[in-house]
Amino acid sequence: MGLKTRADYLKSLKGMRPNIYKFGELIEDVTAHAATRRTVESHARGFDASHDPKYAQDFSTVSSFTGEKIHRWNSMMETLEDIMGNSKLKRWMYRFTGSCNGGLCVGWNAQNVMWNVTALIDKECGTHYQERLKKWILGAQEKGLVVAGALTDAKGDRSLRPSQQADPDSNVHVKEVRKDGIVISGTKAMICGVAASNEIFILPGSGYRDEDKDYAVVVVVPRDIEGLTIVETRRPSDTREMEDGFDIPEMGITQAFLFFQDCFVPNERVFMCQEAKFAGKVIEYFTANYRACIGACVAGQGDVMIGAGALMARTNGLAAATFSAKMVEMAVNNETTYCMGIGAMALGKKGPGGMWVADSLTAHTNKVHVATLPYETKRLCQDIGGGVVETGCFPSSKDFNDPKYGHLVRKALQASAKFSAETRARAARLSEWLTLGAGVPGCMHGGGSPDGAKLVVRAFTPVNEFADYARKIAGITEEVPEPEKKK
Repeated sequence: MGLKTRADYLKSLKGMRPNIYKFGELIEDVTAHAATRRTVESHARGFDASHDPKYAQDFSTVSSFTGEKIHRWNSMMETLEDIMGNSKLKRWMYRFTGSCNGGLCVGWNAQNVMWNVTALIDKECGTHYQERLKKWILGAQEKGLVVAGALTDAKGDRSLRPSQQADPDSNVHVKEVRKDGIVISGTKAMICGVAASNEIFILPGSGYRDEDKDYAVVVVVPRDIEGLTIVETRRPSDTREMEDGFDIPEMGITQAFLFFQDCFVPNERVFMCQEAKFAGKVIEYFTANYRACIGACVAGQGDVMIGAGALMARTNGLAAATFSAKMVEMAVNNETTYCMGIGAMALGKKGPGGMWVADSLTAHTNKVHVATLPYETKRLCQDIGGGVVETGCFPSSKDFNDPKYGHLVRKALQASAKFSAETRARAARLSEWLTLGAGVPGCMHGGGSPDGAKLVVRAFTPVNEFADYARKIAGITEEVPEPEKKK
């Protein structure tokens, strides 16, 4: 059965080979270590929701292959309703955790994208990638796997193509093709949720030319594959996450660098190998779906920011209604990104393999909003909370509870007599964490850069066609083309 419990999930992580480092330390148990336990807890809440009657319909579904009940994040997105389920799950997860849950997100999108792309490759090249992919998906559904996804390469010199780099390991590439599999090396950077994942789906970071064919590789590997070293990167909350107390919640996300050093991947886990022509299709389909769905992520966190603002108002001694105008602005921002993503899905269609692909123009436009509107929501959340929610304006949990002077700190932080100083402290720290910590990096570059999204919007906006509509409405009978470029 594919519907696993929190206990099943935690057990699966505990059984993995330690290969994650932070602050020079090998993390032996990701479920218990201070640097990783919060992201594990966030993902575990997805398993809880799968068994909760209130949320089960959004967190579980039926396998289109077997008819068995499975976690939704292991499912195929064949219909508009299926892909809308992706957004619903994301918004719920942010409401539960306040932060990203990459292991219930990127690998899910990757398997659906590759179902479409392997259909194209198999048809043109006579390969059997989709058959391999189906076997892997069936296993992921049966085991209830949490699967991170890795696209972004370290890249190296941005003016050079991957094959021109002085260090070939600046991008993940095929180093050797064997009869029974391939050997890969290279670096993927800024990858979400790896510490909480069972496996990692590796996709190309860009479209490639024939001379870059070694970089056109798609594989899925166990997180603890031999030859992979993972380094958890610093986050704004690093100095606090190693301590107990209320300074940050018991949920969160981590980012990581993945260093592949001569990793052998057997054929059954290889779904693209040097077919450079199709790498661009991976990016096209992936970004369309991901940038549609990410609108739900920032909306879900925005919902929590409205709630955090309400808590701060009340613990400060004011009614939340005092800030209703600001909260309406926050709600409008949330619904803009969420509904624009849903719109991109509704304007989409089935891809060549039968899985749904969102409309690229609308999805990438949504990404531009995702990189702007949440920052305004964060500003409003800080505005409502007052100066106490800003970094540097609030004593630590350790100071709050210090036996010598903690009573003075608690006395200073007491506001409304209806609520304890600790309740106000926790509310303030949550607002700070939401606006200056956990969610900020994912808004700007999560799912790709806004500048990259604007390039897609530019490419898909038919300016000449629109100018023709305007010309006819204006009653202009002569053609009005672009001026010729000066030589």
